[in-house]
Amino acid sequence: MAIKIKIPRFKGFRNSLSHPVVRAAVASFIIICTILFGVFSYYYIKYQKIVDKRMSGQIFANTAKIYAQPRGVRVGQKADIREIANYLRHAGYTEEGEQGKSKLGTYKLLNAAIEVKPGSDSYYNSEGAVVRVHEGKVEKIAALGDSKDELSAYQLEPQLVTGLFDGQQRAKQRLVKYDDVPKVMVDAVTSIEDRRFFHHNGVNYWRLMKAGWIDLREGGKQQGGSTITMQVARGFFLTREKKIKRKMIEILISIELEQRFSKKQIFELYANQVDMGQRGSFTITGFGEAAQAYFSKDLKDITLPEAALLAGMIQAPSYLSPYRHPERAMERRNLVLESMVENEVLSRAQADAAKATPLKLAPQNVEASDAPYFVDLIREQLLSKYAEDDLNGAGYRIYTTLDPALQKAAAEAVAVGISEVDKQVTKLRTRKVKIGKGKNAKTETRILSGPTPQVALVALDPHTGDMLALVGGRNYGYSQLNHATAKRPTGSIFKPFVYATAVNNALTGDQPVLTPASLVDDSPGAYSNGDEIYTPKNYKDEYKGQVSAQYALQMSLNNATVKVAEMVGYDKVAALAKSAGISSVKATPAMALGAYDASPMEMAAAYTVFSNGGQRITPIMVKSVRDATGNVLEDFQAQKNQVLDPRVAYVVTTMLQGVINNGTAAGVRSRGFTAPAAGKTGSSHDAWFAGFTSNLLCIVWVGYDDYSDIKLSGSALAAPVWAEFMKRAIALPNYSDVKPFSPPSGVVQLSIDKVTNTVATPACPNDYVMAFIEGTQPTQTCEQSAADHRNIFQKIFGMEAKPNPPPVVSNTPPAAPAQKPVVSAQESSDEKDDQGKPKKKGFFGRIFGSIKGDNKDKDKDKRPAPSGAGPGP
Repeated sequence: MAIKIKIPRFKGFRNSLSHPVVRAAVASFIIICTILFGVFSYYYIKYQKIVDKRMSGQIFANTAKIYAQPRGVRVGQKADIREIANYLRHAGYTEEGEQGKSKLGTYKLLNAAIEVKPGSDSYYNSEGAVVRVHEGKVEKIAALGDSKDELSAYQLEPQLVTGLFDGQQRAKQRLVKYDDVPKVMVDAVTSIEDRRFFHHNGVNYWRLMKAGWIDLREGGKQQGGSTITMQVARGFFLTREKKIKRKMIEILISIELEQRFSKKQIFELYANQVDMGQRGSFTITGFGEAAQAYFSKDLKDITLPEAALLAGMIQAPSYLSPYRHPERAMERRNLVLESMVENEVLSRAQADAAKATPLKLAPQNVEASDAPYFVDLIREQLLSKYAEDDLNGAGYRIYTTLDPALQKAAAEAVAVGISEVDKQVTKLRTRKVKIGKGKNAKTETRILSGPTPQVALVALDPHTGDMLALVGGRNYGYSQLNHATAKRPTGSIFKPFVYATAVNNALTGDQPVLTPASLVDDSPGAYSNGDEIYTPKNYKDEYKGQVSAQYALQMSLNNATVKVAEMVGYDKVAALAKSAGISSVKATPAMALGAYDASPMEMAAAYTVFSNGGQRITPIMVKSVRDATGNVLEDFQAQKNQVLDPRVAYVVTTMLQGVINNGTAAGVRSRGFTAPAAGKTGSSHDAWFAGFTSNLLCIVWVGYDDYSDIKLSGSALAAPVWAEFMKRAIALPNYSDVKPFSPPSGVVQLSIDKVTNTVATPACPNDYVMAFIEGTQPTQTCEQSAADHRNIFQKIFGMEAKPNPPPVVSNTPPAAPAQKPVVSAQESSDEKDDQGKPKKKGFFGRIFGSIKGDNKDKDKDKRPAPSGAGPGP
């Protein structure tokens, strides 16, 4: 039986379509939809090409990576297994068995030992070792592999310092993979920024409409409503302007990103491009750099409170900076933790525990971790040899000489020292000012305005030339001018080169020969310099008369030093200084007092002449340049040049020890630095201190950028910074083994009597040790010098005769000496005839001569002991 189905007819609908108005409306709708579809298609295709082009190649600009020097571990050195493990983790190693094995290497904690295995991308790419520690010291180091040889030392992986920043953007970034981002970080970010990130198609329409309604109602543009995908779209392709057109394009690009990339890939893009604030003069970009900047740790190691803090900062990194606004940052962090509870990725107990955790930020000292002035010099050096695109585009690895622990010590010492400098400068500028007249007069305390003091510190290994630490100013964010390379008058830290030239005469046969015990005249003098007359003054216009060369140097006596330079020859002093690398010097009297310019880095190189057995070493900062896979492109070695005989260098070093032990830098000892050291203060317009131990050399400079006189001495400003640094340095394992300076063969060390300036015997216990080049040492003893030379009246009345001092070093050498003469403590001080022979005294002369001498020298009795061992002014 057939079934008939009656299809209803919509006569009303047909009739309505036949109506002209309806037809026009439908046609208009179709046209509008077609136009919108066309516009959408146009922009979709347009931005698809843009997205394809931007995302098809390398998404993030690569950067050359700058590494510190390898850290050495040696048998007998202080060590801690956990600390070594933390170091390796910071260098990029992973613990054995941990997920995501690092190509740099792995480590394994054993019983009182640690096993280190470098990976394929390691600096060494060699066999590992087992380091065994007992009672806080390295007991044994055994190589891994078949040999299992015992090693005396082993070098650990160099740590990454920073990336070689883009000179235009001045941004720092550490790229991370999604797998490097800990789950706690992902949960924190999505909870506060985009809870439905893993579920929507790039746009949260409900949230967007809600944000638009709030903006419309409140008449502002505060509510963004952007998802993480939309933030990525804006960060890569758009500006932050709040316009409807920009928002529509943002939505369009977000949809395209979601179609092209997975959620993990999009989050990875976000993690590497999000703005996380400012550090010094650099922008912090991405979570990887932020973890290092704020917590000094790798991203994979951050804790829940730290992750919540970083996630909270995304909204407004400057406004929520934990350094400048800790209360705001804490409040925002706690809000993130609450959001994580609401998002059901965190329990209430976990959130409460995290809220109770105080902020634990890395010290806000860019110098301590990033060494920006050092990195600037590296960048400048590399760009003189390599194109920037090659360096960064190829991801070169730059292995430097920087020691991170010593850099931190330098930064901390400068921070402490510059605070003291500021106090002293403020005190110097403070004035009592009388306001008003008569009974109404008042006295006010005012601080005069003036420039801000600046500082530089350079530390290097005096035997290898490795630049270990460098601070170029008080605040890199405030000024990127590197004062470590700025040339300034060297002041009195130049004086050792004057005395070294004079001591060197003992080997060249030139006259006069100077020893530490030789007497020089520290009295006012005038010196010819072409058509000009140079009249130097001593500090505070104090003059000491006849003093030993040792005393003259350790008390930094200006006139005595210029006299020595005049006697040995200004040209010879200048030649030695230029050989040491002080190229600006000229053969003038003012040269002796450091009137010519040199930078702290140049002076550090020059002082290696004294600290390295007479051999000058040109400092280096880059050890090796390698490509992204570790292949060596270029290695660098320090240049060495023998400038002084080791004997001369040692004698001058012992004289410089007197500066620290008894001279102008004695304050270094009062600050708690007790290790064997040598050094020299310097004061000109600026304050200087140059000093060294057996394994570390350091130069400190303090001054003003405008070249005005700081009006305070090197002992007051620069030496305290040096002492702060050296105290921290010798507390580190690599620099704790400070040894006394070792004399080379051909040097004689004698105990010298402080009173007579001759060789001490048990009868003269008030003595100290001096070093002499063999053949120049005094032979007369203090007992011989104290023989009974009294006149008749002194004998009758039991009066003591004053010891005859050695002669002052003369400007005029004796004619045609038969052998190498030495001006030293044992030579007679009797008057001489025209032929240079001692005059014979008559009867009355022998009786009354000493009385006459006593009257003649009555003013000189007030002078300090010739030995120079006593305290100075």
